[in-house]
Amino acid sequence: MSSSDIFISETVGTAVLILLGGGVCAAVTLKRSKALNAGWVAITFGWGLAVLAGAYIAAPSGAHLNPAVTLGLAIDGGTEWGDVPVYIGSQMLGAMIGAALVWLAYYGQFKAHLTDPELVAKLDEEGLVDRAAAPKAGPVLGVFSTGPEIRNVVQNLATEIIATTVLVLAILNLGLTKGLAVSGTGTLIVALVVVGLGLSLGGPTGYAINPARDLGPRIVHALLPLPNKGGSDWSYAWIPVVGPLVGAAVAAGIHQAF
Repeated sequence: MSSSDIFISETVGTAVLILLGGGVCAAVTLKRSKALNAGWVAITFGWGLAVLAGAYIAAPSGAHLNPAVTLGLAIDGGTEWGDVPVYIGSQMLGAMIGAALVWLAYYGQFKAHLTDPELVAKLDEEGLVDRAAAPKAGPVLGVFSTGPEIRNVVQNLATEIIATTVLVLAILNLGLTKGLAVSGTGTLIVALVVVGLGLSLGGPTGYAINPARDLGPRIVHALLPLPNKGGSDWSYAWIPVVGPLVGAAVAAGIHQAF
């Protein structure tokens, strides 16, 4: 497989992943959205279906869509180390494109939400109207990236490591059942694993389990000209990058040991 094939496949597939995943977060979060307050179950199933769509689209490259998956496969021997930078670079680019498309698709809702008099008044009472430099997550950051409900570095990091270990172990073991992988059933199973992770382990941190999924959209959040959008929470940003990468390495180690 050529580098250009990997680049195109992973960029488009990851863009679709973030468009649909970030899109369900926008749908549930933003005012004037028909899905407002649909809840966590809608978000977890939305992300699972986003993985399904992105993976089918990126099938020619193996549908990694995730630097943690790429790392786990490289450690396990399923991906050439020389291809790793191409995979990760295209995943980051795709994630940023997908996040920008979410903003475009929900442009009116972002504007209505962030200029809502009630929200602006609340921020004004807190003295945080200008939250561009605020360290905490802003009112729409959750549409783009993850954040913890309780800020505890050890717990937050452990949650991301544990969840990503499960994800990458599932992916590595599906490779042992070639009939499932070839038939496409393996892709469906991975999507359902993502739904299960969201329902079971998504509560503490929002289950990034994918460095590109979190960092790419976080950068887009920082760059977009959104009024009252709040800070991009850079003090937390390393956890959904490091945690999934460590989890992928752990999963590859377990898989090789067995």
